[in-house]
Amino acid sequence: MNLAIVGATGVVGREFIKIIEQRDFVYDSLRLFSSARSAGSSMTVKGKDYIVEELTEDSGAEIDIALFSAGGGTSKRFAPIFADKGALVIDNSSAWRMEPDVPLVVPEVNPADAVLHKGIIANPNCSTIQAVVALKPLQDSYGLKRVVYSTYQSVSGAGAAGIRDLEQGILGNSPTNFKYPIAGNLIPQIDSFLENGYTKEEVKMVNETRKIMGLPNLRVTATTVRVPVVSAHSISINVELERTFDLPDVFRALREAKGIIVQDDPSAGVYPMPITAAGRDEVFVGRIRRDESVENGLNIWCVADNIRKGAALNAVQIAELIKNQRSITLNAV
Repeated sequence: MNLAIVGATGVVGREFIKIIEQRDFVYDSLRLFSSARSAGSSMTVKGKDYIVEELTEDSGAEIDIALFSAGGGTSKRFAPIFADKGALVIDNSSAWRMEPDVPLVVPEVNPADAVLHKGIIANPNCSTIQAVVALKPLQDSYGLKRVVYSTYQSVSGAGAAGIRDLEQGILGNSPTNFKYPIAGNLIPQIDSFLENGYTKEEVKMVNETRKIMGLPNLRVTATTVRVPVVSAHSISINVELERTFDLPDVFRALREAKGIIVQDDPSAGVYPMPITAAGRDEVFVGRIRRDESVENGLNIWCVADNIRKGAALNAVQIAELIKNQRSITLNAV
C-alpha cells in the first residue's frame, strides 16, 4: 500500500506522521507533499528520512491512499487529480464535506458510509467529530430530537498562527491572526458571518451533524467561541431525546461506546478538561445530567484534542478502515 501525505509540514500533517508512527500504520511506500515554500525540506518518519516534494498536477501517480490537510483551495484543485489517478483521498478541509457523493465519515459513528466513496472521503470539522461520537450512543438508545451546541474552541484550531497569537498575547503583544486579543479573552466568532447571523463554523456543525448521523431533519443549532486554550476543544451539548431515559442507563451507554471515556464524579471534582484531554485519542464526556427545563432533556460536557481526534487521528482511522475493507475483499477472492 502506497501512502501520501499532502500538507505534510503543517500542524495536522505533522500530526498525521506522529499518529502513523504511534499506531504503526503499515505502508509499502510513503511520499510527502507540500507547497513550493516547504518543498525540499527533510522529514523523518519511522526512522527513515524523506524529502518533501512540491505538490504539482503531476503528483498523485501510484498512490493508494492520500491524507490531505493543505486547505480547501488546494484540496479542490488536487484531490480530483489524485482520485483520477487511482488514489483514495481522505481530505481534512471543508472543501468536500457537503458534496452529496462524498462520504463524511467518523469511524465510531458511520463507518459503513466509507465504502460509498468515489475517490474522496471527507474528514468532518474538528468540533463536529467529537460531538457526534458523544451523540451516537444517545441516538442509538433514545433517538435525537434537538441538539444545542455551545463550543469553547482552542487556538490550535486556527493553526500555528492561532497558537502564536495566544503566546504573544500573554506577553502583551498585539494579535496578527485573530481580530481581537485572545489572551484573557473569548471571541464569539469562528470563521466569517453569514446573512442569518451565524458563522460558517456554526453552520458547518449543524449541516455536518445531520449528514454524519443520517438525520437530515434533525433540529440543531450552534454557537462557536474561541477561547485562550492551546489544545483541545470543549463543547456543552444540550440534547432533547425522543424517548424517556434513566440516567444510569445513559451513563452505561456512554461508557460502553467506542472511543468515549466518561469522567463524571462531581463529589471528587472529576470532569473532562482540555488540559487532560490534550494529546489523547479519546472523546471525554462528563457533567452528565438532566435538563429539567424540557421533557427528555440531557446536558453533557464533551472534550477532545482537536488536532488528534478532531483532525489527524480521525483521518488515519478512516484509512485503517479502508485498508481493512480492502484486505477482507482480497482475502475473500
